Amino acid sequence: MTVSATTRRALAAVLAAGTLTVAAAVPASADDRRDHRGSQSLVISDVRHDAGGRGDRSNRALNGEWVEIRNNGRHGVDLSGFTLSDSDGNRYRFSGFRLDGRSTVRVHTGQGRNTQRDVYQNRRQQIWDRNDTATLRDRRGNLVDSDSWGNRDNRGRRDGGR
Repeated sequence: MTVSATTRRALAAVLAAGTLTVAAAVPASADDRRDHRGSQSLVISDVRHDAGGRGDRSNRALNGEWVEIRNNGRHGVDLSGFTLSDSDGNRYRFSGFRLDGRSTVRVHTGQGRNTQRDVYQNRRQQIWDRNDTATLRDRRGNLVDSDSWGNRDNRGRRDGGR
């Protein structure tokens, strides 16, 4: 059975048009799903590390050290069970916290009273080194976002290259 060249060209054009239609529709629906689920719209937007110098354990210096998380989505996200960790394995677990849409929260190292814009890990020593990585994971342990800074060649050293 032979198919004419004209028939083959017409069939190829129809298949190509269908593929383009599907490809154009997928990103829009994926974006809606990500925004609705929320976790894909969360990013580590800013970090302030090593505040006040390594030896300063005052609460003021500890709270000068923070990681900022931004919800770029329209809808709020329940962060309960989400974790924020450093490359040494120090981990902060969110408990009963909802981040509104298009909002940020700073996770401070020291002690303080939690608000909608600031939460506190209640630690007594700094954890974010000059060479470090902040990693945000959802309640199932899936990677949401991470941010690294400093000299990555020194990452394996326990002293962070200091």
